[in-house]
This record gives sequence, structure tokens and C-alpha cells, in this order.
Amino acid sequence: MNGTHSVVVTPALARVVNVMVTEDTVSVDLEDGRTLGVPIGWYPRLAYGTAVERANFQISGGGYGIHWPDLDEDISVEGLVLGKKSTESLASFEKWLQRRRK
Repeated sequence: MNGTHSVVVTPALARVVNVMVTEDTVSVDLEDGRTLGVPIGWYPRLAYGTAVERANFQISGGGYGIHWPDLDEDISVEGLVLGKKSTESLASFEKWLQRRRK
């Protein structure tokens, strides 16, 4: 048989064990020893949140996600591994900012 065989690779995801958010970075420690770091600007709600709000997170989705209840933000391990930024629309983000200002 000639040609290239197609192979679909499904990466095995590791669970979150710790999260740290600074003024410029979201860092996530995984159970397999990796630390993933992405710019905080990828997630505007985190970027606009206070240090206290950023520190209040919950590991969710059986360990494959992170939820910030004060900011109504969710990030998945899969999204981090794939380098996905927030997909929230500018209009939605602006409404969120307006609610915060009240």
C-alpha cells in the first residue's frame, strides 16, 4: 500500500494540582510534573481581576479544569495544552466589566 497513513493522536491529559496567577502569567502545575505557563492577557477576566479574586480558584472537571468563581472564568487543561486563548466576545467582556464597575 502506498501513501501516508493518517494517525489521530489523542494526547493524554494530566490533572491540575496547583495554579498560580501573577500580574503577567497564569501557571498551572500538572500531576505529571509539567508546568504550563501562558500570558494572563489570554484571559481578560483574570487580567482585570484582583489578586484576591485570582487566588480564589477551584480545580474542577475531575481535575481537568480550573474555575474562578469571583471572575466567572473557566480554563481547561486541554485549552492550555493546545494554546487556546479566551474566546469570549468583546461585547460579553464589556458587559462583564460594566457589571464590575457598579
